[in-house]
Amino acid sequence: MDVDQLYNRYRELQSYVGWTGADAARIVAAAPLLEPYLLPLIDDFYDEIERHPDARKVITGGPTQIERLKGSLVRWIRDLLAGRYDADYVARRWRVGWRHVEIGLDQVYTNVALSRLRTGLIRSLHESWQGHPIGLKETVHALDKLLDLDLAIIEDAYQAEYVARLQRNERMATLGQVAGGVAHELRNPLNVVKTSVYYLLNARSPTPEKQAAHLRRIERNVELADGVITTLSNFAKVAVPNLQPIALEPLVRAALEINPPGGAIEVTVECPPELPHALGDGDQLRIALGNLIRNAFDAMPQGGQLTITGRQVDGHVEVSVTDSGVGIPADALARVMEPLYSTKARGLGLGLAITRSIVEKNQGTLSVASEPGQGSVFTIRLTASPSDGAVP
Repeated sequence: MDVDQLYNRYRELQSYVGWTGADAARIVAAAPLLEPYLLPLIDDFYDEIERHPDARKVITGGPTQIERLKGSLVRWIRDLLAGRYDADYVARRWRVGWRHVEIGLDQVYTNVALSRLRTGLIRSLHESWQGHPIGLKETVHALDKLLDLDLAIIEDAYQAEYVARLQRNERMATLGQVAGGVAHELRNPLNVVKTSVYYLLNARSPTPEKQAAHLRRIERNVELADGVITTLSNFAKVAVPNLQPIALEPLVRAALEINPPGGAIEVTVECPPELPHALGDGDQLRIALGNLIRNAFDAMPQGGQLTITGRQVDGHVEVSVTDSGVGIPADALARVMEPLYSTKARGLGLGLAITRSIVEKNQGTLSVASEPGQGSVFTIRLTASPSDGAVP
């Protein structure tokens, strides 16, 4: 909570409702008239709370707590009527909203409670007023503005603290999900490494072939673990792209060279030579295409057909990665590009999220269409470059 920032905001709200020094003077003059009515108003306030279980449930300390709260409310009203609306005053009002979140009180009860206090204070003014009726009208109007300002600050604090706590809870839930995924993905290769290390340390006269096999197992599983860490690093930060004209077919061929298919997968690339260059960062888009290609391979564990197609559509260049694999269930289709969501037995669920992030940073879009048992089509749509000079 930045007190100066809060106070500046309060001053802005004062200006908005037309609050003046004359209003403050009217409130100060009315304070002695209202003082005899404060305790009965507060007793009525807490008597009403007793009749509403949802409001009453936050008072867990019995009569002792209620008496303490009554004392706090008396001070709050006297503070309201004192005429000193400085930064400390605003900070105290802000803490009221913060406290409501802390104790779990729904903000709607603050609104109606303040309405009840407002009604009681205005009624008390009418009963005690002995001056000109116009003065009463102006004082009531000033009190209304002051209470509205208080409510605005309290609600602002409530919303800010509520949102902050919600975001903290979401971050903790996400952290737990990430930690669980990382633990799962790292535990398996680490167990393999541990087993092979145990064998190499304890086997009696292992053959050179056995030693080599276990060393290869260790190397392979260290690479798997490193891949998990690389995936997390890639997701955490995608650099600002260096947008240049890119020839699509060489980009596709480079992604396939880095991610070669298995023997049972047939690959077809269909990129017409007259296809315009796409505008993008070649290194980043190569990663995005590689993710889609590996995703397609994973969807065809028994082999199948992978087709990569380039086309021009309305001033854009599209590249579609189509597989003949297992497809994506309808209930998962809308979520497959969310971080940490995966339909696979293994994986962190970050590959498609990284791909979408890369494509969007390159001013493009990523879409998916799929039918269970029929395969999937992931399509990257990029802006066609007006330049002829392409980067391979």
